[in-house]
Amino acid sequence: MSTAATAAASTNTLDYDYLVIGGGSGGISSARRAASYRTPENPLKVGLVERDVDHMIGGTCVNVGCVPKKLSWSAATLNETFLHDASHYGFETDEGRSAPPMDYTTFKHRRDKYLARLRGIYQNNLKKADVDLIRSAGRIVKSESDNDKVTVQLDDGKKATASHVLIACGGQPEVPEIEGKEFTIDSDGFFELDKLPKSVVVAGAGYIAVELAGIFNAFGVDTTLTVRRHKALRSFDEDISDELMVQMQKSGIKVATHFVPKKVTKDEATGALTLTAESGAEVRADCVLMAAGRTTKPNVEAIGCKGIIDLTPKGYIKVDKYQNTSMPRVYAIGDVIGNYELTPVAIAAGRTLSDRLFGPFQDKSNLYIDYETIPTVVFAHPPIGTCGLTEAQAVEKYGKDNLKIYRSRFVNLYYGIFQVEPSEKPKTLVKVICTGPEEKVVGLHVLGMGADELLQGFAVAMRMGATKADLDRTVAIHPTAAEEIVTLAPWGPMSKH
Repeated sequence: MSTAATAAASTNTLDYDYLVIGGGSGGISSARRAASYRTPENPLKVGLVERDVDHMIGGTCVNVGCVPKKLSWSAATLNETFLHDASHYGFETDEGRSAPPMDYTTFKHRRDKYLARLRGIYQNNLKKADVDLIRSAGRIVKSESDNDKVTVQLDDGKKATASHVLIACGGQPEVPEIEGKEFTIDSDGFFELDKLPKSVVVAGAGYIAVELAGIFNAFGVDTTLTVRRHKALRSFDEDISDELMVQMQKSGIKVATHFVPKKVTKDEATGALTLTAESGAEVRADCVLMAAGRTTKPNVEAIGCKGIIDLTPKGYIKVDKYQNTSMPRVYAIGDVIGNYELTPVAIAAGRTLSDRLFGPFQDKSNLYIDYETIPTVVFAHPPIGTCGLTEAQAVEKYGKDNLKIYRSRFVNLYYGIFQVEPSEKPKTLVKVICTGPEEKVVGLHVLGMGADELLQGFAVAMRMGATKADLDRTVAIHPTAAEEIVTLAPWGPMSKH
């Protein structure tokens, strides 16, 4: 037991050099990085507060986000391959179907077992790093004096003080306050399903809605996606979101646009649900999943930020580029700051913060996260990979006349032998946005098979200032989808000056 934990037994107060509130990926990474700077001369005491260690250590990503979502996406993709693709390659059973029956309950059990293993690994890693894991909620207490400690109220009347406190408490699904919302599930509820419904309505236009609609559909569930405006993923590059809408509908997903949810009703005799829009339009299904986004407001309020730490108009914690909040010695990362709500970003921000606070670096002025070229993937069907600026953002930043845009829309070789008309084969879309006389690459967007895996290396190149000439000089790997990025020609109908 650490010195801090021992002290608690007699004083009911824990004292730390660094205390993290929130056991998600960002908080854990920051705590472990801080502990790594411990020396005999500087025996840093590090603690991490998490109220639900047994079920939520690792945060959203491990338990109800990235990891179970990707496993579900992989299973659904495999099912889609069996049902729709395998026969084109000559695979068929005696019964005339390509797909073996799937036991979803078995899949869920194995997925949950893997997540439990990950939670154990996270706890073990904290133990090995000698980070105290405190099973409690945490609430920051407003200081009456400008001393060198921040006080955090714990459960059962205990307190913790720390020289530095990091807020990394994440977010949760946001469900609109509509009539009958008790009949719906959210993205967390998706991972609790023991069996798949025969039909589902997914209400939302963001990446969570798009991903879950794709998973349901690939599993063979009759799927409808409702969006409030004219399409999903409106903040993404327009060409990408337009192409996604086309391909989702070709895959069998029904899309209801300009559909603003008003109420959900349940047929007590059959259990069927009806989602009604403000316009009066209706969609019926066995399951209604609300994917209207995520919120951090309940978590931010629960840890005592309101009134003592500056918040943005949307309720996120306001920070500067070094993750400093308005309260001295209190910092924030991850979903609670509302800037790129992605696990790798939270991890990078948490580690960089610990480097700045506890690392031996002489110059710490550059220890902050650059959000200019953050790569991200939407695990839709088909997947989307994007890095840098959209065309609209690039026009706003550099001006339309200072851009050169390269595009290619093609059929992946995988679909080459499919026994359908060429126009019906799924397409891959590649778009590269360049600026200046040197044609620096400031935006890269890919939709199609393999987009999730091919983007990472190009993100490295963009971080290093890659130009179109650098791409042109790179020898292509053939036959791949990635080769299109290094063979884009400045002519033809898919190139735009």
